[in-house]
Amino acid sequence: MERKTALVLGATGGIGGAVARLMEQRGWQVRALHRDPDSVVAKHGFDWRKGDAMVASDVATAAEGVSLIVHAVNPPGYRNWGKLVLPMIDNSIAAARANGARILLPGTVYNYGPDAFPDIAEDGPQHPQTRKGAIRVEMECRLRAFAESGAGTVLIVRAGDFFGAAAASTWFSQIVPAGKRPTAITYPGRRGVGHQWAYLPDVAETMVRLIEADGLDAFATYHMQGVWDADGTRMIDALCRVLGDPAVAVRRTPWWMMRLASPFVPTLREVMEMKYLWDQPVRLSNDRLTAKLGTEPHTPLDVAVRETLTAMGCLDAAPVVRPREAMPSYVVPVPLPIDAASVVTQ
Repeated sequence: MERKTALVLGATGGIGGAVARLMEQRGWQVRALHRDPDSVVAKHGFDWRKGDAMVASDVATAAEGVSLIVHAVNPPGYRNWGKLVLPMIDNSIAAARANGARILLPGTVYNYGPDAFPDIAEDGPQHPQTRKGAIRVEMECRLRAFAESGAGTVLIVRAGDFFGAAAASTWFSQIVPAGKRPTAITYPGRRGVGHQWAYLPDVAETMVRLIEADGLDAFATYHMQGVWDADGTRMIDALCRVLGDPAVAVRRTPWWMMRLASPFVPTLREVMEMKYLWDQPVRLSNDRLTAKLGTEPHTPLDVAVRETLTAMGCLDAAPVVRPREAMPSYVVPVPLPIDAASVVTQ
């Protein structure tokens, strides 16, 4: 039997890489696109093709004969979305149309506005309040038109903020910087405000299960529940347990300093636009997903956090886990540089 073949755009990133690796384990032939494939082939494997997601002919050539295109590529640092995001999805649509292929898109909650909060259903109204949200809505409108034309199909899976071994440049990496054992945790949200997280291996498992499921709609959208932190302390508590230090300092992200600097730092200006997602609870409902799969893949939180911290170089060895006694007080740290290249789930 001929092997299933997929083209993954963004295979060096968190979700693109996680999906590509899992698909390869499941017997898929995985191609990936990179401007300099020789620089990544040793680390990432896959069948690398030289090219750029912004160049339609590169994507079309790499996609010849595929049954799936994973569109997991985003401009780095939230920058140039207005110029780059829509041309890239148009290139993927054109390549999928030529091959009768499905497009898998990691969705975001940027599409939604206050009228859909706090619990967002898969068919919730999409009235975004940000420029990036409007761009994501337009992406999905183009994908829906492609699916309704009968030229191919679309699968969109939304989840919370990513964390996991490959989740560099996400909000989690701002909470706990990579490379050393943290002496403090810097949390963007307020105590008492819920937030949704998604462990990358669970997201990849969900996506691949859906890809391989029968009976999906031509334009199918699913939401993951992931890790729901109801009051903003569950992730902090898990970090403290895994670190074995119940008294580790917990600091608030200095939004006020970032706001002052944002006129002069383009990335901070873009990040400030998304601050509203930390100011109020925003939760994706997974009713449609569980109806389709029965259950949602879920790794226990402490296991997921330990694997993430170990991969980030934050744990040298398994610590002695002691019970957490009390929530430490918040102090303002020196602001961290934020690169939101992989923040595609919020």
